[in-house]
Amino acid sequence: MKLHFSRMVIIIVLSTALPFGRAFAQTGMYATTTGNTRFSSETPLENINAENKKSQAILNTANNELAIRMNMRDFVFPNKLMQEHFNENYMESEKYPTATFSGKVDNAPDYSKDGQYDVSATGKFTVHGVTKERTIKGKMKIEGGKITVNSDFDVALADHKIDVPEIVFVKIAQVIRVKSQYVLAPYKK
Repeated sequence: MKLHFSRMVIIIVLSTALPFGRAFAQTGMYATTTGNTRFSSETPLENINAENKKSQAILNTANNELAIRMNMRDFVFPNKLMQEHFNENYMESEKYPTATFSGKVDNAPDYSKDGQYDVSATGKFTVHGVTKERTIKGKMKIEGGKITVNSDFDVALADHKIDVPEIVFVKIAQVIRVKSQYVLAPYKK
């Protein structure tokens, strides 16, 4: 996963360094460093919500490759103690600092035409050091030279070996709802 994301970054750097790079970057690569990823855990005893406004995403419209990366410590909770427990006890953010997705848009639209499209992306989704092949459905809106990608999907804690102590087991859902919105603009160096 890290290798694939690094390869995407190298492609971007090379595409902007070569003479034809600026045109390629403006027409083929779209990115953000301020993507919004939220998650919620809802149980009868407690609802837990957190938000990360620093998610990174890059889309190569020439080959439909999509890479997303977020630092786990960038999730903000309404309660600092929850944030501390999330990073230290559940996600082990020091050991597993990032979550990533690397894959391809399956049913890519014509990126040159404004509109809203149902899409999905299939690839490797890594959380807590565990990688799973996933297909994630979403919506893509192309408008004004920007591409907005929205998704809403579930993540089972057991799938990623995230352990919840018995004492708080009834306060944390075993399946977490994840919602994201990434507004991608043409990549410029």
